[in-house]
Amino acid sequence: MKRDERRVVSPWNIANVLTVLRLVLVPFFVVCMLLPGTGWRVAALVVFAVASITDHLDGELARRYGLITDFGKIADPIADKALIGAALVCLSILQEVPWWVTVVILGREVGITALRFVLLRHAVIPASYGGKVKTVLQIAVIVLYLLPFVPDPVRWVVMGATVVVTVGTGADYVFRAMKLRKVARQARGE
Repeated sequence: MKRDERRVVSPWNIANVLTVLRLVLVPFFVVCMLLPGTGWRVAALVVFAVASITDHLDGELARRYGLITDFGKIADPIADKALIGAALVCLSILQEVPWWVTVVILGREVGITALRFVLLRHAVIPASYGGKVKTVLQIAVIVLYLLPFVPDPVRWVVMGATVVVTVGTGADYVFRAMKLRKVARQARGE
């Protein structure tokens, strides 16, 4: 008789604490963004950088030490989207990023997150290499907009690449989800 060796992981672990910290940092980031002055802009950059680092760390720790929880599967993408979304909305409010860019990127992010939650009970589609590139580009372009004195053409080129990769990886994710659904239907004999 085989013993079930799955261990129960407490939701109160370091990976989830970092995810919650990222969520808590979002309102501080927004306040720093919306206050006038270069000092506040630099403070927003520091808060964004710390929050972005927690994004990398929580996933790394969860995988390395087996700290993956249902809470983390739900809270991590929400925290990611909250941070990126808050940054883009603030930059659009400040008229630094066109609203259409914010709408396209956030539309993709919300749509794919919703699709992930629908698929969560069947399977998890792992993040693709393109998805990781998308995340790096989104963080990089936001940092370029937060840094003072970055030439606009540099920001525009990186933003263009970010939009293209964001939309492309979104389409790829939808395609993989449809394939997964087809395989699942075939397995059930439908």
